[in-house]
Amino acid sequence: MPASSPPRSLYRDTAGGTANYPALSGAHRARVAIVGGGFTGLSTALHLAEAGDDVCVLEAHQPGWGASGRNGGQVNPGLKYDPDTIEAMFGPDLGQRMIDFSCGAPDFTFGLIKRLSIDCEARQNGTIRAAIRPKPAAAVRATATQCKRRGMPVGLLDAKAMAARTGTDRYISGMFDARGGDLHPLKYTLGLAAAARKAGARIFGGSEVLSLNRQAGRWVLKTADGSVSAEKVLVATNGYTGDLWPRLEQSLVPVFSAIAATEPLSPTVAAAILPQRPVVYEAGNITVYYRVDAQNRLLMGGRGPMRPIGDASAIRYLTDYALRLWPVLAGTAWTHGWNGRVAITKDHLLHVHEPEDGILICLGYNGR
Repeated sequence: MPASSPPRSLYRDTAGGTANYPALSGAHRARVAIVGGGFTGLSTALHLAEAGDDVCVLEAHQPGWGASGRNGGQVNPGLKYDPDTIEAMFGPDLGQRMIDFSCGAPDFTFGLIKRLSIDCEARQNGTIRAAIRPKPAAAVRATATQCKRRGMPVGLLDAKAMAARTGTDRYISGMFDARGGDLHPLKYTLGLAAAARKAGARIFGGSEVLSLNRQAGRWVLKTADGSVSAEKVLVATNGYTGDLWPRLEQSLVPVFSAIAATEPLSPTVAAAILPQRPVVYEAGNITVYYRVDAQNRLLMGGRGPMRPIGDASAIRYLTDYALRLWPVLAGTAWTHGWNGRVAITKDHLLHVHEPEDGILICLGYNGR
C-alpha cells in the first residue's frame, strides 16, 4: 500500500509537516512487531526501545493517519463508568487498578510530553463534564461524589458556575476534573514516532500487514513487499481494525465522530466561550465535545456521518449547535471539517485480548 498522509483536517494543516517513514521491503526480524502507528503502537514501541528491546512498527499509511491524528485532542481521566461501578464489576483489586490506570492517564501523558519535549500545544487546564438535563446531572453528581470520596481533584459546578466557565447558560450542572487537558493530537503522534525512532525502534509506513501466521515458533507478518519474523506481536489498530485476526473486527461497533473548527477567534470572543480553557464534553448518550485551541480556534465535535467528509458543511448540526450555545459566533468562518472511526465496544470498556501465545491485541478505547 502506498504511504499516505492523514486526510485533510485542521491538525494536518497545522502540524508543521507530515511523517514519511519508508515502506517495509525484504525480510526482517524483531523481538516485538507492532501493527499500527497510533498512540498505542508508538507509545509501546517507545517504551520497549528505551528499555533496549528490538521492536518494529508496521503502519498501513503513516503514523497519525487514523484516530490518533484526527481526534478531539482532549486528554480526559477515567473510563465511561464511574469508580464504584468499575469496582463492582471487577472487584476491589482489579477494579482499583483500572481506576488508577485510567485516572492517571492524563498525568502520565503530560509527563511523557514534558520528558520528551514534544511540541504539541499541551495544556492541563482541566476537563468539564457538562449536564443539560436532570438525569445526566444526577449521574454527574454521583460520579463527582465518588471521585471526591476517593481523594480525586474534582468539584461539582452549579448552573451559575457552569455559565461562568463555558459562556453559555445551557448547562444545569457539571463536574470539573483538574487532571484533564488538551493537545494537538497529530503533533503528539508525530512526536511519539520521532522519539521511538530515536530510541531505536524501526518504523515503516505504507506497510499494511496482509497476513499474520505462526511459522517455526515465531510470528510472521507479511506486507506487499516484505515480512517481519517476531517472537511477539502487538495489534494496535483500534478504530481501523480489519480482518487481520479472525472475528476481531466484529468485536467493535462501527461509529464515526466528526469535528468542525473555526478560524482563529478574537481574544474577546474566545474568552467569552471558555475563559479558562478547559475541555468540555456533554454527559449523555450522544456526546458533544469541544475546546478552544492554542490559536483560539473553537473545535466542536460529535457523532459524524459514516462516510469521509472534506469540510464543515457536511456537519452543519455541529456548527448550528455551537451558534445556539454562543450566539457571539455569528459570522465566524468554519474553516475545517473532518471525521473518522471510533472504536466502540458493546460493553464500553477497552479490550485486551491474548488469543494465542505471543499475540496481544489492544483496542476499543471508546473515544477516551
